[in-house]
Amino acid sequence: MKYVIALLLGLLVGVVVFAAGMIYNPFIVDRGLSPLSVTDAKVITLNYSGVPADAIVFTNDGESRQRPHPDKVLQLWEAPIRQTSAMATVMRDARSQTAGLGIKFSSRSERTRLLHGEALTDSVWYIYLPGRGSLFIEQSENYWPFLREVVFPAYRSSANKWKGMWLGDTTAGPGALGTAAVTGGSGSLRGLKMNGVESLSARAYSVDEGPISVEGRLLIEMPEAELADDDLEAAELDARASRE
Repeated sequence: MKYVIALLLGLLVGVVVFAAGMIYNPFIVDRGLSPLSVTDAKVITLNYSGVPADAIVFTNDGESRQRPHPDKVLQLWEAPIRQTSAMATVMRDARSQTAGLGIKFSSRSERTRLLHGEALTDSVWYIYLPGRGSLFIEQSENYWPFLREVVFPAYRSSANKWKGMWLGDTTAGPGALGTAAVTGGSGSLRGLKMNGVESLSARAYSVDEGPISVEGRLLIEMPEAELADDDLEAAELDARASRE
């Protein structure tokens, strides 16, 4: 019996050491600031709530901690899409004014490697901005820093909740600098090729409910051609004003 107990204790210690080593792996380094956070180019900023209950509609397999919203929305329980979530939400600009509508589809990636600090999700956005056009965003996201700094501490808490301040980029590609691929679909954005980065800002998370206070942000860098058009339009407006 003592050998069985020793074996069980050894396994338990091994599991704890393995989990601690994976979470606090010194060889996993955060990427830091995204290239769009320090760019001098014109950037479109779009904000949205990361809390499912704040979305127009949110759905998944119905078994995750993030519950579908509203309650009677169809769930994605079929085998090919069980690892997928879908959301439609209001997008707001940097002044918190309504800017448009965003629809996001996310699926767990088969390229996930937790030992390498990669909890990957493949996602796409379709965003419609009235008066300007539409955008299509393709990206790979890494949620490992969010899991390590927010979700795991919530599990360790006696209250099963985490409160604090965490800000980090989730976009991890396909761009060489870890940026998303953005394509203009219609309006003045049609045909434009741009870079984008998505980030999360978390203040509260619950083991039972999921995100309680989480905000998402998309930064989209406009190409130089678009900047030239904007400068030309501004110059024409200034000239017209001076004539009047």
